[in-house]
Amino acid sequence: MQHIKNVSLWAVALLFSFVTVVQAQDDPSKRPSPPATASGKVKGANITVNYSSPAVKGRTVWGELVPYNEVWRAGANEATTFETDKDIMVEGKALPAGKYSFFTIPGEKEWTIVFNKVAEQWGAYKYDQSEDALRVTVKPKKAKEMHERLAYEVNNKGLVLQWENMEVPVAIK
Repeated sequence: MQHIKNVSLWAVALLFSFVTVVQAQDDPSKRPSPPATASGKVKGANITVNYSSPAVKGRTVWGELVPYNEVWRAGANEATTFETDKDIMVEGKALPAGKYSFFTIPGEKEWTIVFNKVAEQWGAYKYDQSEDALRVTVKPKKAKEMHERLAYEVNNKGLVLQWENMEVPVAIK
């Protein structure tokens, strides 16, 4: 009888360990590219960007890890989302209030910023250009400092994507 109790305790402990490991894997904060949020007000509009924040880890990001001239999810894991509670102007073009997936098409001298109507997507695997609400073109610039992790900043001029040695400002009014 004692042997059965010992085996039962071992089975329970093993099952508990397995459940704990599985739950840890499901916990987004434990991912190599953890979730992050940037939010702020731009001319009275509440802006929120939700993304997963990959790290440089010694890699060349632009043109290699993130290829030029291809749609990029602007983060890792799920597609980055951009939400505004008011109609806004992005680089002089109208974007209605709502929640969008936020993609970019990086280029060496110019980037295309994409607001897509399908907000909940995994990466850019099912990205459909016909669902774009707005596309604008912006110019990247060299960052003043190196950013190990991808980060977004919402400020009174709009949105800034910062990663590695690059900053990509997007004007919002």
